Amino acid sequence: MKKPRSVGRRRSAPGTARSGGALGGRPRKRLTTAPADGAGPRRVVVAITGASGFTYGQRAVAALAAAGVEVHLLVSEGARQVALREAGLRVPRDAAGMARAFGSPPGLVAHDLLDLGASIASGGFRALGMAVVPCSGGTLGRLAAGSSEDLVGRAAEVTLKEKRPLVIVLRETPLSLIHLENMTRLARAGATILPAAPGFYHRPTRVEHLVDFIVARLLAALGLETSMLPEWTG
Repeated sequence: MKKPRSVGRRRSAPGTARSGGALGGRPRKRLTTAPADGAGPRRVVVAITGASGFTYGQRAVAALAAAGVEVHLLVSEGARQVALREAGLRVPRDAAGMARAFGSPPGLVAHDLLDLGASIASGGFRALGMAVVPCSGGTLGRLAAGSSEDLVGRAAEVTLKEKRPLVIVLRETPLSLIHLENMTRLARAGATILPAAPGFYHRPTRVEHLVDFIVARLLAALGLETSMLPEWTG
């Protein structure tokens, strides 16, 4: 008679699942729960597209990284051309080169624009939200139409369907009826339309102050506190 095999309890690594074995036992999973206040990983997806104003996206990445946020970065081909023209900056297409172009801040994760299998393409990827900064008129139209032909579109689609903040920093003027209708459609879907139109009541003396005005509003729209812009007290 064959002696029954003894089964010992083995510890699983945190967050991993184990099968129940060949005898059909139920799989056992280690379950984790989010904090009661709903706080999750401090991650933000940042897409920089081909509108003028590359510096808005550049500064947003720096501010988020300085706040300890894990930034998942996308740079369109149009944005690469704008970066070279406006900032004299060459942004490589490989992940390591992209990170270096942005100063390699801690927590920066660069993504290939055509990698539709990336983590940020899934609703299961938990993030605080997404910012498209700056957002071109073409990108605005594709997002309003729900186009997922690249990772910018797919990540934005996921952000909206998961009811997370999607901040659109449109940098275009004047605006046509098509622009206005596309902004309306996205706003109705839950996006925040935040035009790159800085205020002057804080008495800016440098271009950087104007850029920071918009970036501070962007961070606030994502639910992040910032000291970049003094609170208006009247």
